[in-house]
Amino acid sequence: MPLTQSRQNVDEVASRPANDNQTPDPTDFSAVDLISPSDEEVAAIVRRTERLALAVIIVMAIFLIFAPVIFITLRYGI
Repeated sequence: MPLTQSRQNVDEVASRPANDNQTPDPTDFSAVDLISPSDEEVAAIVRRTERLALAVIIVMAIFLIFAPVIFITLRYGI
């Protein structure tokens, strides 16, 4: 890149105001906007979330029970 092109970019950046509070805000998106306002769909999402949470807890409990057993058997060669 020639030096003149690089200098133009620096000048462009330097000419911008330091206070950018006047720039328009982008549209704020929220996860709540993705959820339908109907009660049936919200209830279905809650049911799926509860099932996933229970599955995660069960898998964690199984891992916490069997991980030490596997470690001990590998360590002592039983």
